[in-house]
Amino acid sequence: MTPEQVAAASKPLVLELGEAFSRCPSTLRRARLLGISGWAFYITGRAGALGDVRAETVAAALGFIAPEAVADGWDAAVRTVPPIEVAGANLAECCRWGATRLGDAPETSRLATLLRRAVDAADGSGMPLFAAWRAMPVDDPTPGARAAVALLLLREHFAGAYLLAVRAAGMTPLEAVLAGPEGDAGAAACGWSPPYPPVGPLVRRRLWAEAVTDRLVSPAFRALGPGEGAELLNLLTAARLHVRGG
Repeated sequence: MTPEQVAAASKPLVLELGEAFSRCPSTLRRARLLGISGWAFYITGRAGALGDVRAETVAAALGFIAPEAVADGWDAAVRTVPPIEVAGANLAECCRWGATRLGDAPETSRLATLLRRAVDAADGSGMPLFAAWRAMPVDDPTPGARAAVALLLLREHFAGAYLLAVRAAGMTPLEAVLAGPEGDAGAAACGWSPPYPPVGPLVRRRLWAEAVTDRLVSPAFRALGPGEGAELLNLLTAARLHVRGG
């Protein structure tokens, strides 16, 4: 498999597994312990790695979430707790989820190793969230935690690449969301308010942006040797089945 083929095939697996911990009830309980809402924890837990920045900066980095919705979550959180502390709590929950849910998955240590090689080889240019998260220290050395953190990082790499590709396609983030599989419902979930622009002419552009995303991410998978791309896909598929079964 070529690196671009590995990127395209791994993308849905990485996107699903890389955010699975954020929907865990224990993760949501961490928000209450910090004294903030689940939405504030999601926004600040994800973007807090950037440090003490303004909501406008966070909205630009996240891209696909409406700026007003970003500001609601970010400003509510920073009044209570420093953003980097929320990011640290989010990272701790990712490690906890990984140790619990991936620790007994098939060949987790090998999965973590392959993922980390891809993460380390990835180009973070133009992807501030990915670069900030890659710089965050990880204290949990267990295979499950390492795999979960690498999935989180690779997910942010895909998200950052997609944002660049969408803009290169001449689309706004809102248009990309509307042209996606969830349409208006996806836009509403991301905090965008109607009326929405028509999506018919946008679908072809979104498909082009998806292909460009794979091209932008593919250098990360050049770090894998012959046959290791296919091995990674098999391990990711096994991990997803394990998580869903659990």
